[in-house]
Amino acid sequence: MFHAKKIQTPLGEMLAIKSQKGLCVLAFFDGKSTEKQLKEIEKLGEIVENKHDEVLLNLEKELDAYFEGNLNEFSIPLDLIGTDFQIKVWNELIKIPFGKTRSYKEQSMALGNLLAIRAVANANAKNKIAIVVPCHRVIGTNGSLTGYAGGNKRKKFLLELESTQLNVF
Repeated sequence: MFHAKKIQTPLGEMLAIKSQKGLCVLAFFDGKSTEKQLKEIEKLGEIVENKHDEVLLNLEKELDAYFEGNLNEFSIPLDLIGTDFQIKVWNELIKIPFGKTRSYKEQSMALGNLLAIRAVANANAKNKIAIVVPCHRVIGTNGSLTGYAGGNKRKKFLLELESTQLNVF
C-alpha cells in the first residue's frame, strides 16, 4: 500500500506518494508525466490518501523550508522505483550539489559512459521525485534549459532559487 498527500508549493500543487521504504513520487499535478507515473505506482499497489503520514508531513515541512531558502538538502527517505539503469542515473542526480548544474554530457561521463547521453536524458525524464531528486539541475551542454517534466518555467525558478541561496549555506 502507498500513502499519498497533496502538498501546496509556490510552483503549484504537488502529489507526494510514499511506500513503506520512503518517498517514491513527488510530482506536479499538471506535469507532463504525472498521470503515467501514477499508473506505474498503481500497478504495484493501492494508493490511499493519508494527510497524517509522518514522512509526508516532514516532506511538506522540508519543501516549505526549501522554498523559503532555509534548506539545501532533503532528509526524506527515498524509494527509487525504476529499472537498474534509471536508479543509477537518479542516484547520480542526487550527487549534483545544491545550486550547481550539470550537463547531460557531464552526467553521462559521471556514469562512465559518454555515449549514453540520450539514455541518461530519457532516465532523467522518468524521474518520479521532482525537486528532491534534482533533475532540474541538468541542463544542455550549451546552458539551455531542456526538458523538465514540470515545465521550463519551473526549472528556471528552481535553479534561480538555489543560485540565490548559495551564499546563505
